[in-house]
Amino acid sequence: MTSQTPPATPAVRLVVGAAIVDDLSSPTRLLAARRTEPSALAGGWELPGGKVDDGESPIVALHREIDEELGVRISVGRLLPGPLPGATWPLTDRFEMIVWLAEVTEGEPAPLEDHDELRWLAADRLHEVGWLPADLPIVEALAPLLTAA
Repeated sequence: MTSQTPPATPAVRLVVGAAIVDDLSSPTRLLAARRTEPSALAGGWELPGGKVDDGESPIVALHREIDEELGVRISVGRLLPGPLPGATWPLTDRFEMIVWLAEVTEGEPAPLEDHDELRWLAADRLHEVGWLPADLPIVEALAPLLTAA
């Protein structure tokens, strides 16, 4: 009898995301970003953010990614807990995302990297863009937090 070792499961990589709102204490609008890369995701709308580098804390990664992608500094608010252990949201079988609410504190958001358009969306307009399937449940969880302007 020979025993076979199952193939190693690749480690899940952590991604950080910012649900950037107009006001952390009383949010009325959410910032959406349209992807340009990779080609499989191009044209889809998402929350800005990106991968956590080796040796980097998630919160440091969040600040770095938002600066690289949008050219702004943010104040980070509360965590938007996801359904997975560690309060993360499933993206793919290899990626999970942790999401915080955030507010721009310095600069004006611009699509600098991996995006070609940004839009501020009010609660009643969240579905005017084509959210990436993995981001849609996160947007649904955010919707009740947005108040009418």
